[in-house]
Amino acid sequence: ESDTIFSMSENSRISEALYLGLCHKIGTPKEVTIRREVMDMDERLKEPVDMQKGDKKMKSGSFREGFRFESSDIDTMHWCINHKLITDISQSSLYDRSKQSIILVEDSDTPPGFVRLQFLTSKQDEHIESCIIPFDNLMYISTAKWRQIMLAWISGYVLLKNIKSHGPCANSFLGNVETDLAPCFHCSTFSRLTCHWKRRCIQFNWPPYHVFNDILKHGCHFVAVGSKLLDDENELEWRISFSRAEQKLVYSMNHTQFLCYGLLKIFMKEVINRDRENAFLCSYFMKTTLFWLIQIGHVTWYPTNLLDCFWKCFKLLLNFVN
Repeated sequence: ESDTIFSMSENSRISEALYLGLCHKIGTPKEVTIRREVMDMDERLKEPVDMQKGDKKMKSGSFREGFRFESSDIDTMHWCINHKLITDISQSSLYDRSKQSIILVEDSDTPPGFVRLQFLTSKQDEHIESCIIPFDNLMYISTAKWRQIMLAWISGYVLLKNIKSHGPCANSFLGNVETDLAPCFHCSTFSRLTCHWKRRCIQFNWPPYHVFNDILKHGCHFVAVGSKLLDDENELEWRISFSRAEQKLVYSMNHTQFLCYGLLKIFMKEVINRDRENAFLCSYFMKTTLFWLIQIGHVTWYPTNLLDCFWKCFKLLLNFVN
């Protein structure tokens, strides 16, 4: 019994030391909050100018989440506010077809997490017009053509160097900082495919109701990459991106959860992917594992329990990989 008590006491002591060390490496609660507020303010200040041009931008990725690792890059999602995505044909009456491009989101007969984008309005948008391909006597937007056209358009940015295609993004350098720019489509309503997630959130009461509501209010995005179920990528398919939702979930974490996420990222870089030419795992898997554990894991997220939290995350990650 005394050995067990000593073991628990030792675990708490090491966890607290680890918590303080990670605060020094990753940031204190105050430092992380300030970083996020600066990013949020920057976005709010630039939004009216972008809207005037007919665009909207959203920073995402680890930099936006509050990390400042050397490897932290800046991810930006970019979409046109004149592209109106609908999930039901009846919603088309809400928009002016003569001024706005109306696109129907189809999520039947597609792999989980992917949709097709059917173009409904007459061709009037030069970018979309160049990306249309016929399928079943209907017009759809091709991911392959969209990436090609967007890469050519982004190449006109004089400040960006070494621009190349990277999945659905254009990868480049702004000064010495690596950046990914993802031209995408925004949908103000969630696809039917998210109904299981909604039910789970309500069942487990995480995220908190105000965060859950905020996520639903801001909708989701579609990025130009198809599924890899076949040898060739299906250019009719668009992947659903929940970058905005992920950012809000990370913001809602307590600092122990955030540091556990940071520790998983460090472990991935220094241990799992070390000396690997092609990364075995990426941060997305770490983040998703943590979300699952917070929601259904019944874990006590305190500084004195950080080691145990990390170990449970790691075991769940192994379970997912297997």
